[in-house]
Amino acid sequence: MEPGVWSAFFASSLVLALAPGPDNLFVLVQSASLGARAGLWVVAGLLTGILMQTLAAALGVAAVVAASPTLFWGIRILGAAYLLYLAFGAWRAGQAARASIYESFSAVALWRRGFVMNITNPKVQIFFLAFFPQFVTAGADSWQTAQEMVVMGISFGAATAIVFGLVAVFAGKLADKLRTPRVQFFLNRASAVIFVLLAAAALFDY
Repeated sequence: MEPGVWSAFFASSLVLALAPGPDNLFVLVQSASLGARAGLWVVAGLLTGILMQTLAAALGVAAVVAASPTLFWGIRILGAAYLLYLAFGAWRAGQAARASIYESFSAVALWRRGFVMNITNPKVQIFFLAFFPQFVTAGADSWQTAQEMVVMGISFGAATAIVFGLVAVFAGKLADKLRTPRVQFFLNRASAVIFVLLAAAALFDY
């Protein structure tokens, strides 16, 4: 992959990571309600999902998912169900806002939130199939194409880590300064509503 092509790809990835979407909204909500440290663990989960989605695209799994409406919708339904599960948990947490919310989650649980959020979104795979080939070397064979897509996936993950990491830190730190039991209560309720909206978008947004 030529340095100039990679630079253009990385710059495009940064712009895409900055654009409002389900993943960065998810990071924003988790960081504001649970703190910056929790948000960073969620980001780590999302990045793991990005790497898995990249491998799926490079190996052709994404094309199989895109070609199978049943499999595609099955994954979307699982993702929506998980978001509704998180909404239920956030709404219940609002009833006990004085408790230390963060302490009820392990790092693994927070990482899993981000991972499941990303991996159950088949539209990410479709996006990779549409976006990555635009930067693949013309005339490359299948092996070179797969290698370049893996490089692009890692680069895309790095761009995402920069943007989402900053979102997590700033949202978490700002929320910490404003945090009171009453604010935490409304943050949890707002999180629940946003999770429901994300679930609806996962099912009905094309």
